[in-house]
Amino acid sequence: MTDVKAEWENALKNKDCEKLLELFDDYVDTIDDEETLRRELERLKSVALECEDPYDLAHEIGHVYAHLDDVEGGIELYKRLVELKKDDPEEYATALYYLADAYEHFGKPEKAIEVYEKLLKHEEEVLKNEKEIALTLANLAVNYDELGETEKAIELMERAREIFEKLNDEKNLMISLLDLAHFHYELGNYDTAETLIKEVLRNPRDDEIEVNAKLVEAEIWAGREDYDKAFKALREALLKAINVSDDVFGVVFDTLVDFIEGLFNEGAYEAVAKNMDAFAELFEDDTAYFFKAIAELARWKAGDEDATKRFDELYSKVENEELKAILDEWKRPKLGLSLGL
Repeated sequence: MTDVKAEWENALKNKDCEKLLELFDDYVDTIDDEETLRRELERLKSVALECEDPYDLAHEIGHVYAHLDDVEGGIELYKRLVELKKDDPEEYATALYYLADAYEHFGKPEKAIEVYEKLLKHEEEVLKNEKEIALTLANLAVNYDELGETEKAIELMERAREIFEKLNDEKNLMISLLDLAHFHYELGNYDTAETLIKEVLRNPRDDEIEVNAKLVEAEIWAGREDYDKAFKALREALLKAINVSDDVFGVVFDTLVDFIEGLFNEGAYEAVAKNMDAFAELFEDDTAYFFKAIAELARWKAGDEDATKRFDELYSKVENEELKAILDEWKRPKLGLSLGL
């Protein structure tokens, strides 16, 4: 067996950043105490500062610090990279972007906005690259929305949209329209959101953009309480996602499950029951039984006592433990507390 520690020490000595990245997970798994781990992370940060492209390594380091409940320990490396790259306008912009992205990734949108604002100023006054300006405006918009400042997010994304349109950047234009549709949905502007989604869906696009457009379309129909159309959009998204990637498919599947759970919580059992066959027919494995079981569970909750037997029969055919856990959770009675005041 290869001695991971010896390889790691050699890579550190030679400042071989690619090798360190390759060994990272295996080596970190060999460390069983926090003090040693922190010491190794500090050594690694020193080497990362000298890497030609340090950001993938910085990302891995940041995740370990986050696992240690010390997000700032990882962010500190990004800050040092920003200082290190100040004399090179292009590299400085890249370092600012990754710092902002790290803040965003680790759930600090206020800090992300501060850095994106600094990056935008640098791009507008020094680099004068319109596409990068638009991308930064879009990132700012997403973070303002995260803070609940959705009107500000719309203003910024509209600016980004205009630049993408001017540059004939079709893909980023479509993404900006998707984000705008979602922002308008959040504000209850369903008609505006629907118009934007229709614009995305009638333009040439890649599959991932179409999947995301269908997810936003489902949000809009759900906001209008037209659950049948929401399910139709989700089915179309799931069908398209099969051909995109496992990650995209997973996002759509999780969104669908969350939507069904929300309808159970609202008592919209009929809407659930009549739409599950459309999803079951997409699968040839036990996932089909999962959706059929959901339909019977909804019928039982709506008052059909015979549905429990049908549910149990279908449940027994579901082999995936995660899917069974979802059914177990949904079947469990909800506890309520009422206070007589």
